Amino acid sequence: MTQARQPSIQVVAHRGASEDAPEHTLAAYKKAIEDGADALECDVRLTADGHLVCVHDRRVNRTSNGRGAVSALELADLATLDFGSWMETMDSEESPDWKDRSLTSVLTLERLLELIADTDRRVELAIETKHPTRWAGQVEERLLQMLARFGLDGPAPGESPVRVMSFSARSLHRIADAAPQLPTVYLMQFVSPRLRDGRLPAGARIAGPGIRIVRNQPGYVERLHRAGHRVHVWTVNEPEDVELCASLGVEAIITNRPKQVLSQLGRLA
Repeated sequence: MTQARQPSIQVVAHRGASEDAPEHTLAAYKKAIEDGADALECDVRLTADGHLVCVHDRRVNRTSNGRGAVSALELADLATLDFGSWMETMDSEESPDWKDRSLTSVLTLERLLELIADTDRRVELAIETKHPTRWAGQVEERLLQMLARFGLDGPAPGESPVRVMSFSARSLHRIADAAPQLPTVYLMQFVSPRLRDGRLPAGARIAGPGIRIVRNQPGYVERLHRAGHRVHVWTVNEPEDVELCASLGVEAIITNRPKQVLSQLGRLA
């Protein structure tokens, strides 16, 4: 039964192929597409001058050679930083493609959408809005404006290659109100008592439990399915966790290792 379900599981590259290249860089997303990922995952934050950039942390200290909060920096400031040098290759004799500075500068959501548009196969995109933020609802507003520019806000329900994810139910409610055709994923680090029966907050259509929830409460996935929700699990890197998710029939696996997961699911030669 597990083997029959595996081919239908969508493999989503978490921050790109982030085990092989620096997260949220063009290098990581190009690698994920090359590896065969069905979808890409990114986090978005708003700069001081109103640009959406793909950065996970509130501050750039961990993933660049700069310092400061994304929300306090302008895009021009971020463009001077290197978002790849922190990730050293294990083999000093190799010079990976991401050593190219053009592939490790700050990545805007616009550039990522261009990459997907230029890809010769369907690649979906899971966009996580980061909260709390000083910009409140402006993140969602700018996100929907950007999707509209690329013609990604108007497909009928179920047809859009883009979905919006968040740990913030309020963020998803804003998206659902403004663009009800876009799928929304409610991310969870734990299951609150009011949601244990499989329900999701208003505005959320897909459940996004962390792998720890799935390990500790595998029956929760069945409750979510019984309630009519799809299940997208993050961040699934270990083979035993991939097998668990497959056995439970989840619809998507979000992973730092898309190539390895595709191989384990029997989708690579």
